This record gives sequence, structure tokens and C-alpha cells, in this order.
Amino acid sequence: MAQFTSLLSTVMPLPVNDIDTDQIIPARFLKATDKNGMGNNLFADWRYNEDGSPKADFVLNQNTYQGAQVLLAGDNFGCGSSREHAPWALTGFGFRAVISTSFADIFRNNALKNGLLPIIVPKDVHSELMAAVTANPSIRVDVDLATQTVSLDGGKVINFPIDPFSKTCLLKGVDELGYILGFENLIAAYEAGR
Repeated sequence: MAQFTSLLSTVMPLPVNDIDTDQIIPARFLKATDKNGMGNNLFADWRYNEDGSPKADFVLNQNTYQGAQVLLAGDNFGCGSSREHAPWALTGFGFRAVISTSFADIFRNNALKNGLLPIIVPKDVHSELMAAVTANPSIRVDVDLATQTVSLDGGKVINFPIDPFSKTCLLKGVDELGYILGFENLIAAYEAGR
């Protein structure tokens, strides 16, 4: 898993509420067990025409927002069925964080286990950021996981919640198994003493 410490990035707005995991990565792409290339199918039904050509009006296809590593999504992001492929597709496209007013619990947990930081902000902050990004796509946010803050252009700083274990794993760039393996010497010493 990629380590996450801090990130300075532009923001891609997707002001749609209740985006479910089937919209993030349609079910027909769930046969893959490899993360490589998963980003190509991110929002596939919204992103491509039936002939496979990109829809020019969809935000992921607009040059204005290319390179953004932060997605600003509507409320209740990642609802619907449980699928680890959703954070795989988001990180495969290049996103490292998603900002919303709320996330579905299963999506949030899957995101954290796959190096994608789900950031919950109050509705007024979300509205302010959405308006700012829409008006000026070059606006950047500074995400600092250690301090659990998002700093907006202009100096406003917002704190966000994250559980301590997930924070530790992201800062170290390890998943749950990698975290446990960090104690391999202690585990071996315990077993030897038994």
C-alpha cells in the first residue's frame, strides 16, 4: 500500500449525492483480481459512450481537472454493495483522497485499507469548497494526515476524523497484515518462550 503523509493537489468536483459502488466501478469489471488498469474503468458508464469514446462533458474527461489527486464528491459517497474494486479504481485513476460530507461504512473501510483517504467535512465547508473549485479549477488543497487537516487556498484549515489504527497504517504505508508483520520479532520471541 502506498504511504500517505501529506498531499498538495488540485480538486476534481463531482457534485453528485449517493454515488454507489456500481457507479464507481460497474459490476462487469469485478472479475479482475489485479488492480492494474482498474482506473481505466472508473465511472465507466458515466465516462464513456456506448462505442467506448469519452464523453466530453464528464469531469474525468476534462483537461481542466486532469492530475487532480483529490475528488470532491457529494454526500453518502460509496454507498451500495461492498466491493474493494471501488477504491482500486479510484487510486488506479490517481486519486489519493476523496472529500465528502459522509461515506458508506464499508466503502470507507475498504478505502482506508487500500491507501485512499476518505475525508469527512461539514456541509458548509463542502459547499464552500465546491463553489471555489467550480469557479477556479486551479485551487489546491493541502491534506496533512499527521495533523488530520485540510488547508484550503486562502488559509482556512479544517480538521477531519480518522481512527488511530487506520491513520498509523496509512502513515506507514502498510495494510493490516503489514502492520502485524512489523511485530514479527516480538511474535517469534513470544512463541519461542512458550
